[in-house]
Amino acid sequence: MFGALDMNRDRLYGHVKLNKIRTTFPGFCRYLRWLYPPQVRIAIVLDNCSPHLSTKKDGRVGEWAAANNVEFAYVPTNASFLNRIECHFAALRYVALDGTDHRNHDEQNSMIRRYIAWRNRHTDDDELRAVSLRAKVA
Repeated sequence: MFGALDMNRDRLYGHVKLNKIRTTFPGFCRYLRWLYPPQVRIAIVLDNCSPHLSTKKDGRVGEWAAANNVEFAYVPTNASFLNRIECHFAALRYVALDGTDHRNHDEQNSMIRRYIAWRNRHTDDDELRAVSLRAKVA
């Protein structure tokens, strides 16, 4: 899953893909760019997942970012706790995945999508905040 957190709107976005590879990453970036007017500069925080690191090796993604008012910001190695989305992933695991026995990936992916939709409608939920805060380090 590729995931993004809009900190201003407090919205979580996620795209479940068959493979999380270098060729699927640009599509998710284009989706994030589409969410905002072109004149609004957006910053995408990236961890050290290999598809993200490919932006340093493959000039096409960097060129696209420069042409589309997008900035990539990398979290230091072994410091994923600095990425503000991580505590929201902990809540996703707690609510949608822990203690489950999904019959197949489609069922699991559906549960993830349903959780994201529910989470975006219930950002003021006390239990959700408690789970996220327990995981929040930075």
